[in-house]
Amino acid sequence: MNYKNNIAALILGVVSSYATAEVTNGSFETWSEGLPTGWTTIDSGISINPNANLTQEGSSSAAITVNTGTQGSTDFRQMVSVVAGQSYDFSVGIYHTEGGVKARLYVDGYQGYSNESLINQWQQVTHSYVASATTDIAVGLRFYDTPGFDGTEIVYVDYFQPTQASNDGTGDGSCSSNDVAFSLATDNYGYETSWTLINASNQEVASGGSYDNSSNYNENFCLADGDYSFTINDSYGDGICCNFGNGSYDLSLAGTTLISGGSFASTETKSFTLGNSGGGGGGSGTYTGTYYDTITSQVGYSLKTELHNLINGHSGQGYSALWTFYENHSLDVYFEKDGSILDIYSENPVSADNYTYTKVSDQCGNYSGEGGCYNREHTFPKSWFGGKVEPMNSDVHHIYATDGYVNSKRSGFPYGEVATASFTSTNNSKLGSSTSTLGYNGTVFEPIDEFKGDLARAYFYMATRYENVISSWQNNSVYGDAILDGSSNQVFELWQLEMLIRWHANDPVSQKEIDRNEAAFGHQGNRNPFVDHPEYIDNIWGN
Repeated sequence: MNYKNNIAALILGVVSSYATAEVTNGSFETWSEGLPTGWTTIDSGISINPNANLTQEGSSSAAITVNTGTQGSTDFRQMVSVVAGQSYDFSVGIYHTEGGVKARLYVDGYQGYSNESLINQWQQVTHSYVASATTDIAVGLRFYDTPGFDGTEIVYVDYFQPTQASNDGTGDGSCSSNDVAFSLATDNYGYETSWTLINASNQEVASGGSYDNSSNYNENFCLADGDYSFTINDSYGDGICCNFGNGSYDLSLAGTTLISGGSFASTETKSFTLGNSGGGGGGSGTYTGTYYDTITSQVGYSLKTELHNLINGHSGQGYSALWTFYENHSLDVYFEKDGSILDIYSENPVSADNYTYTKVSDQCGNYSGEGGCYNREHTFPKSWFGGKVEPMNSDVHHIYATDGYVNSKRSGFPYGEVATASFTSTNNSKLGSSTSTLGYNGTVFEPIDEFKGDLARAYFYMATRYENVISSWQNNSVYGDAILDGSSNQVFELWQLEMLIRWHANDPVSQKEIDRNEAAFGHQGNRNPFVDHPEYIDNIWGN
């Protein structure tokens, strides 16, 4: 079994087939005189500080400031012990903020690089190592400047593995939170099966693959309270049951099944919640009111229709009233917390925004570039539903405050995932050609990860609120036709549906989204069910 423990703060007692070479203070929880303990080589071209605001594991990461383009002056290392003949999986989380430097993993020699173009998100750099002798080896990082490096740049580093987790219970193998049991029975082609477990922060908690045929595996994970998404994949596309064997999987807590399955095609994602935290992408929401008390269906399109009947007929306030909504309810009290307009196309979640908008006074208006003014972005473009047609044209659940210039660049293009960008905004939102794996060949607009789940849930709202008319929208626009399938139940073409479900799972409901939904309810009298109950998405479209 090739089991990889990726967020050990959440997992205990993992049994693996290789010996563990422990990286000292790999989670950067311990500091002495401003430096991380255990790290013996810190070159003059870098400076290191603890950071508690952006972490992949535990309560602290290392904010490494690269101050030179001389790569030989940027080493960051320590020594670890290895045993001859044993295999070791090394991994480190890297978070780029500008893209002017890249990190290179060092494991007894120089290994792979990080992707410096992936900014404002965690990525893993990994290397599998087989020890040729019982000895101590150097592990760590070196930093390389790339075109665009301006002389100083911060790169966040966290959870250098293998390491002891920061909150791994009592240290005696017991679990003080949720002891979740995972069992997997493979089919006749076990090597086709792989899986990942993702937490509410879109961090990979655990993963597995390269299994034996027709075999049983059992693991226990010590998981903190929160929302989780489990994705299982079959590379051949026939699931693990029941064409070539009777494979199955199950995650359970105290003998009660959380999720289970086996019959799927290429991939299946299921979500569950531990404790009372709620709010996750696919877990149960935090809403506790009576709004949904009349809902009786639990799954399928009948649930969607019941939700449509509930949220249909809202009290439209008109297009101009959106300005007032933004003035009162679209303010940045979550990131910089400066009360500026929260613009989803310019907001930088981890560093200072390149520009900000003052409510009311910076409404569009004319613009000639970014930073000119903010306007009202129909995330579901109005050309798709026939133009300035009410109530869609003023439905606040899908109309967000955005920079006017970036809004114009997005135009009516579908949301998607960009391979090659023709335009990139200051917060890294992109317009460009779609990736080859998206299932759509054309120009798409990709927002940053922070807002992908928000937008996905807004689209599921539109599919439900306008269930009675959306089947007639397919031919209103060439781009609307690209995402709509002409039905009133599934609504979306398969490529778009799969992407929206993925965005929803990877970017769970946040407090800003909960607050906005509550404000929208006060504004027009209906709610987005998929913010209150994220699990409804899987219940309706999961199959």
